[in-house]
Amino acid sequence: MHLNRRRALALSGAFAAGSVLPAFAQQNWPQRALRILIGTSPGGSPDIVGRLLADKLAERLGQSVTVENNTGGGGGIAASIVSHAPPDGTTMTLLTAGYASGAAIGKFPFEGDDTFGFLSMVCAYPFVYQVPKDSPIKSFGDLLARAKANPGKITYVITSLGSIYHLIGSWVNAKAGVELVPVPYRGSAAAVTDVLSGRVDVMLDTATSGFPRIANGQFRALAVTSPTRFSLMPEAPTVAETLPGVHYMSWLGMAAAPRTPRPIVDRLNAELRAALALQDVEAKLKEGGNIATPTTPEEMRDQIAGEIANWKQLIEANNIKVQ
Repeated sequence: MHLNRRRALALSGAFAAGSVLPAFAQQNWPQRALRILIGTSPGGSPDIVGRLLADKLAERLGQSVTVENNTGGGGGIAASIVSHAPPDGTTMTLLTAGYASGAAIGKFPFEGDDTFGFLSMVCAYPFVYQVPKDSPIKSFGDLLARAKANPGKITYVITSLGSIYHLIGSWVNAKAGVELVPVPYRGSAAAVTDVLSGRVDVMLDTATSGFPRIANGQFRALAVTSPTRFSLMPEAPTVAETLPGVHYMSWLGMAAAPRTPRPIVDRLNAELRAALALQDVEAKLKEGGNIATPTTPEEMRDQIAGEIANWKQLIEANNIKVQ
């Protein structure tokens, strides 16, 4: 009995020490390098924003922060690596809004806090309907009028069936009662070439990609999907001005592994907010068509969950084919 009691006390002490060590480690976190996985190609908006934040986080945390591009599975592989990473806050991913649309069609898993340790939304930007500068389509209203007069004849660019581009276009079709036809393209270069040559009528693109082409005079903006006039292109009408209630802001948001301890989540949230408030970061984001949109971890989780539910409802209500 005496030996068993001594052993029990020793085990009790060991468990107590084990519970103290994680707390101590959290107080002194981070003690090693961090990494941010980007599910898109180098040079794109997520890559640029991810590297910008990596530099600022490295300065603030006193540890190196590397960026790794993993484009497999449309961003799903990078997200999967993070969702299965050790919950120590050192492995993160910059999710795109495409994760929500992908989850809505069953391409990606989403189980709330069991999928990621949500940190904060980072930035937001609208989509933009655009046409070549010499296109006969003069406005968004004109586009819809032509589509009504010519069912199934007006085409627009998307990345793939079931993509967020496709879902936004389908939403517009359903609300306006038209049949704009989506044409999938794997890359933007070929899509731009075909729209400029007239093979495809309209380009539906993100502001981060579309605004530079509008600024250099290649394209004209017909409408943006922001709820109100977008501050970085206030001269462009909104889709909602023609179709009330149809608006959407795409986004980037930072997430870590699920079950990351709350003190680490709070630290990363605070550091991301501080980085996004820096004038040079704000200027760089605006240069790329983004506006900073920091949130709490719960706001990020709830926004993604809400978007998944809304996209699912849209798909079911309009019998949208996503495969």
